[in-house]
Amino acid sequence: MTVAAQVKSGKGHRDENFPVASRLIDRRHRGAILAFYRFVRAADDVADNASLPEAEKLALLDQLEAGLLGASEVEPDAVALRRALAERALSPRHAQDLLTAFRLDVTKRRYRDWEDLIGYCSYSAMPVGRFVLDVHGESRDTWPANDALCAALQIINHLQDCAADYRALDRVYIPLDALEREGLTVEALGRDEASAALGRCLRRLAERTAALLRDAEPLRVEVRDWRLGLEIAAIQRLASTLIGMLLRRDPLCERVHLTKFGFLGMSLLGMGEGLVRRTAGFSARARKPRIGAG
Repeated sequence: MTVAAQVKSGKGHRDENFPVASRLIDRRHRGAILAFYRFVRAADDVADNASLPEAEKLALLDQLEAGLLGASEVEPDAVALRRALAERALSPRHAQDLLTAFRLDVTKRRYRDWEDLIGYCSYSAMPVGRFVLDVHGESRDTWPANDALCAALQIINHLQDCAADYRALDRVYIPLDALEREGLTVEALGRDEASAALGRCLRRLAERTAALLRDAEPLRVEVRDWRLGLEIAAIQRLASTLIGMLLRRDPLCERVHLTKFGFLGMSLLGMGEGLVRRTAGFSARARKPRIGAG
């Protein structure tokens, strides 16, 4: 095995739970975002490969970082991202943070509590949104709401895939103390269906994730770029819908992913909600009297 591309899963940006550089995003930004996505996808596929030895995974992740920083030319996705960053004078920091998360995926298989999980999200999820905001030239004042949204999206994925992650990779993102409060161990995730106790545990985590999503609510109107604001609104509606599914369904034995039609419908609904919110905010600012006017 010589390059990360050789272990690619074949998954692309259209296969994700949430939009990635959709047509809503201005064309001048899409190339950089897609270059970032392909780099991250390559690293994710390395970390999630069930047959690669741990040492080889870490070596490939190091090789991706070397390509990102200009010390190697063998990883095409790393070289492409490095060039995209150079064109915009952007830092590789967000991509490096994600590589930290993927190294954790290789070496750390349990999370102690909610704070430990959020710490992981600060590397695995928050840098993705921060990168998109930087590409658009948005203020860092948007980062707190972005961080809440990205953490929520990550934890939704963890809850959806809790059984598969445990069975295929012995990787558990459900906090151990949340399981312990219900008298459970990680082996509960290997059953054909969730027990009543596991169901309560997962619902509580979904409720905490819903609170993160509420904290992220201002982001769709905080960003200056209206197209990005509408994409964020679509993502927020999709996330809210998935949390509702997680509160009602058993991820061990029931589908908790949207169909293509459901994805489209919720995206359009979210965009409509975002447009209304942005229009209302603009109108309110326009009506606000200026100090000293009159």
